[in-house]
Amino acid sequence: MGQILAIDYGKARCGIAATDDMQIIASGLETVENRNVMEFLKKYFSENKVDEVVIGLPIDLKGNISEVETDILKFIEAFQKEFSDIAVHRFDERFTSKMASFFISQSGKNKKKRQEKGLIDKVSATIILQNFLEQRLR
Repeated sequence: MGQILAIDYGKARCGIAATDDMQIIASGLETVENRNVMEFLKKYFSENKVDEVVIGLPIDLKGNISEVETDILKFIEAFQKEFSDIAVHRFDERFTSKMASFFISQSGKNKKKRQEKGLIDKVSATIILQNFLEQRLR
């Protein structure tokens, strides 16, 4: 059994999280600039067995798809060409950034660290992945 990777794809950066090999626990890995994400994934996949990827689906409170979805769809197309053997899932990412900010604030990090967007992206990817895992168990 391989890992499941989650990508919180944003306008500038991608937060990335992964499960353990038993697909039980989600952990934040990295925040990568969009232009470098394919290089990061190639390296990561060469060093780790990954069975599936979960990519956040940006839906607003009214149920509308966010404008970043256009970029996400282009990324998914490129991803599937490069890694055709890895299944891609989409998962609603509503509230993950707010939840990430809250969890970071509760962690005792200083104000500068709490406001670091890269940390928020990585924690958001972790929340997306953990929620995906929990939904699978139902």
